[in-house]
Amino acid sequence: MPELPEVETVMRALAVRLVGRRFTEIVQRRPDLRFPLPERLAVRLEGRSLTGFARRAKFIQAFLDDGNALLLHLGMSGRLLLDAPPAGRHEHLTFTFDDGTVLRFVDPRRFGLLDLWPAAGLPRHRLLAGLGLEPLDGGLTAGRLRALLAGRQVAVKTAIMDQRLIVGVGNIYASEALFRAGIAPRRLACDIGARRAARLAAAIPQVLEHAIASGGSSLRDYVQTSGELGNFQSDFRVYGREDAPCVDCARPIRRIVQGGRATFFCLGCQR
Repeated sequence: MPELPEVETVMRALAVRLVGRRFTEIVQRRPDLRFPLPERLAVRLEGRSLTGFARRAKFIQAFLDDGNALLLHLGMSGRLLLDAPPAGRHEHLTFTFDDGTVLRFVDPRRFGLLDLWPAAGLPRHRLLAGLGLEPLDGGLTAGRLRALLAGRQVAVKTAIMDQRLIVGVGNIYASEALFRAGIAPRRLACDIGARRAARLAAAIPQVLEHAIASGGSSLRDYVQTSGELGNFQSDFRVYGREDAPCVDCARPIRRIVQGGRATFFCLGCQR
């Protein structure tokens, strides 16, 4: 599933190309994705202009000049492609703009979603209400992180992936951030003291920003809006590197399963 860096990369690319553009045609080929699509979607969008973009967790928000906003999620296999060739039966929505730009929503597994909602009410949308701290807006301080983890009798990796606490730290980036912070993924969240909290609060945004600068990670379905792959997988320090030597101490990288997800770490560097 595309994680925060992949969604941020897509959102920024859409903003560069589409802010100020006006919808001229919308082709909808099915009534639903993960959920039913908004009623009369094409009628409600045609003639409207895009005024800005934002991201909340793994959701893209596209703001319209009538006070509404499109809320988009890529799901497991969704792609938003600009000026790409038609994608056949998996292209469920096609948006054409006044300058000729074409945006295609392609989603083979149909776990993505699109909703149309009043922009002012987005924080109360059922999919956004209750989401946790954004890790890239400067609010993830050591003190705030320690407070979020306090009293939680779960592994720290599980805790930082909890979207009710911190949003967007998916499986890949949790492993990578814990390695950079020198913290064992099985350590209990409630046992993270001030020093470890400071290291982890710094490592999480560092890893995410590094991944964004690399265009995200392409392991399976994700591509950028241009169709190009992301490159952060070339910089993984632990993820997917079972038995390979640690980049810092040369001990073999270990793999365990936590909550049904693979975790990669170094016994020598992470305590």
